[in-house]
Amino acid sequence: MQGIILFDGDCSFCNRSVQFIIKRDPKGYFQFASQQSEIGQELRKKYRIPDNIDSLLLIENNHCYQESTAVLKICKHLTGVWKAGFLFLFIPKPLRDFFYRIIAKNRYKWFGKQDRCMLPSPEIRNRFLS
Repeated sequence: MQGIILFDGDCSFCNRSVQFIIKRDPKGYFQFASQQSEIGQELRKKYRIPDNIDSLLLIENNHCYQESTAVLKICKHLTGVWKAGFLFLFIPKPLRDFFYRIIAKNRYKWFGKQDRCMLPSPEIRNRFLS
């Protein structure tokens, strides 16, 4: 069983977040796909994610999580202190998502857009769905 993270391939912050996750996921639990990719679009359709949902998505155990829930469930599988992020699920979802949406809404303004993709090493490349 693996988790699949769908991210905004145009977003610099999202791409850096993927790199951050890869470094803290030595067991390779997560696979990745850009939401703009064909597989990303297929997964969004399969899990009935509306076009207006602008969020990092986590597909795990045949369920799709979004916004702060996705981020905190990802933390559960990371190494180090980041694993403790999972504990923040006790905070009410509306409050967590309020702060998530502030970052999501401003991510291009604050972090910019990607004009090129990262070139992962061969062992990391296998974790990207195509």
